[in-house]
Amino acid sequence: MAAAAPKNVHYEIEIEDVEYLRHGDTPLLARLFKPQGAGPFPALVELHGGAWCLGDRLNDTTINEQLARGGILVAALDFRVPPAASYPASLADINFGIRWLKGEAAGFGSRPDMVCSFGISSGGHQAMLLGMRPEDSRYTAIPYQTEAADMDASVRCVIMGAPVIDPIGRYRYAKELKAAGNPPEFVDMVLPLHDKYWKTEDAMSEASPVQILERGERIETPPVLYIQDSRDIVHPRRQLERFVELYRKAGGQVELELSEGAGDAFMSRNPPPALQKMYQNRNPASPTAARVVEKMIAFVHAHTR
Repeated sequence: MAAAAPKNVHYEIEIEDVEYLRHGDTPLLARLFKPQGAGPFPALVELHGGAWCLGDRLNDTTINEQLARGGILVAALDFRVPPAASYPASLADINFGIRWLKGEAAGFGSRPDMVCSFGISSGGHQAMLLGMRPEDSRYTAIPYQTEAADMDASVRCVIMGAPVIDPIGRYRYAKELKAAGNPPEFVDMVLPLHDKYWKTEDAMSEASPVQILERGERIETPPVLYIQDSRDIVHPRRQLERFVELYRKAGGQVELELSEGAGDAFMSRNPPPALQKMYQNRNPASPTAARVVEKMIAFVHAHTR
């Protein structure tokens, strides 16, 4: 059994980049944040945001360092984004990355049964979609040659920070704001990125966790920590509420962490240039941010004992 991290204990950490997957001549890297100690430590596959098209494994370094100091091994993944590939390529990379981390867990001071996932914005969507569909044949398309026969991409828990939990719903919401005139700045940024990644509205609907639940599909229901700010206009609150209602009805557990006030919102700490204006008021040193990270640490330890 993995012991819970002692409260207020902070581990020294080691950071390194490793190649976890290669497409032709293009390597995909994982940045590992490794607590130094006896372990075994819970492990977290971390997925950056950027409307499925922007960003990389460095986006959330500040958060990942804090998680590692709290006794969690973090693997922040690069994965294919447009123009290299659109949906479902990133899901295949990430699904492989989860299986890869399980296969390498012992060497990194963890165990395959202690792997969880975490993502912000579009990364939160991908973490949840894979948590619900760990064995979808499109997402498992890349074989992991050395895996055990029973290795899969299921996770012990999922953490989402302001996820795009309903891509088709967010797309139509943004279109409505644009049609009304004088839309918020994010609208003109996210609409073309939705189109670039998804190509069609049918794809947005097919891979929407909210729509999957609406359709009553058979899914896995790992425990979820859902983090969002009360004033977030980029990720509509009604979509959060619908997901929570339906996921609980499907037998899943959801813990909500709702902060108050956009200035204290828990978001990407090193956003790509195209997203910096959206996040310019976020304060990584705020009491809210610190409290949320502590909640994340406790949540992961509680679900990997």
